[in-house]
Amino acid sequence: MVAGEKYWINDPNLVEIRYKARDLTDKINALGPRDVEARTQLLKQLFGEMGEDIHVEKPIRIDYGVNIKMGSHIFINFNWTVLDCCDVTIGDRVFIGPNVSFYTAHHPLEPQERAEHIGFAEPITIGNDVWIGGNVTILPGVTIGDGCVIGAGSVVTKSIEAGMIAIGSPCKPVKKVENHGK
Repeated sequence: MVAGEKYWINDPNLVEIRYKARDLTDKINALGPRDVEARTQLLKQLFGEMGEDIHVEKPIRIDYGVNIKMGSHIFINFNWTVLDCCDVTIGDRVFIGPNVSFYTAHHPLEPQERAEHIGFAEPITIGNDVWIGGNVTILPGVTIGDGCVIGAGSVVTKSIEAGMIAIGSPCKPVKKVENHGK
């Protein structure tokens, strides 16, 4: 699955990993807003890697969790959804707005393969110093380069090179971030 090859979505081992992730996300979502230390400890159990100074507002919905690798100094606002059938890598100093979704999962175009619950996935990579606006959807295989700003409501279907402001559906670069790389 993580290698991007086709896999059976209902494999018992994968189902169990998803159950564990859902149990952890339910516990995280049930915590009070002041239960910061308990939330941090549960997030460390959920994610594959996690740096320091990570703030995640709830609720969250995470598919596997173990495929998410985070840097440090990250703020994630309300209603974050991640289908991490493949690696999701988030750099340092990243802001993620409310209602943002990361989808690494693909489903076959052929109805017969879909009926057999076959899937495949591609990784998502978010660079350092990135700001992702609210209601953004990031699709499989996308890399967002260092210093980018992704405008609210965008659907990111293709990678965005470093230092760009990008908006729209499909999301496209519109200009360079001022002072990027200086």
